[in-house]
Amino acid sequence: MNRALPVVRLRVPTDEDAVAWHRVFDDRDVMEFHGGRSAELSVYEELTARQRRHDAELGFCLWTVLDESGEVVGFTGAQPWPEEWGPKGEIEIGWRLGRAHWGKGYVTAAARMTVERVRAAGVGGVVAMVNARNARSIAVTRRLGMRLAETFVSPQSKQQGHCYRLDL
Repeated sequence: MNRALPVVRLRVPTDEDAVAWHRVFDDRDVMEFHGGRSAELSVYEELTARQRRHDAELGFCLWTVLDESGEVVGFTGAQPWPEEWGPKGEIEIGWRLGRAHWGKGYVTAAARMTVERVRAAGVGGVVAMVNARNARSIAVTRRLGMRLAETFVSPQSKQQGHCYRLDL
């Protein structure tokens, strides 16, 4: 069944979004593939500041996702892969959504907007690094038309992951 995707809006994260991200991601299910526990507010303060720099320097970042009513539901976007291992030097797209907003099409709608914005910024291709057990994110990569390029074991978590690629 093909249903219409919801209307979402993306914005460059504000200082206030650090607080909103901290609140909507304060859930064990949301953080299952991101260390398994909630992060401190300072982590989101640093992350939103870094995303503002990315937007200014690169023309893209991890944007705050707003639903139809203007409520912060998570983030999606793109940034340079930050690790010394994996697809170093490449642009990774990613997403994270508050648990109350899962299953409504927000990530797919926002990720498609991300692909268009990154393409418009002149990026020739993107990767998505996904835990091999994260069926929801794997489904999003498929909806975006990404292909599984390689498997890996994360040096931090020691868990298997997938690297998906999409030429733009």
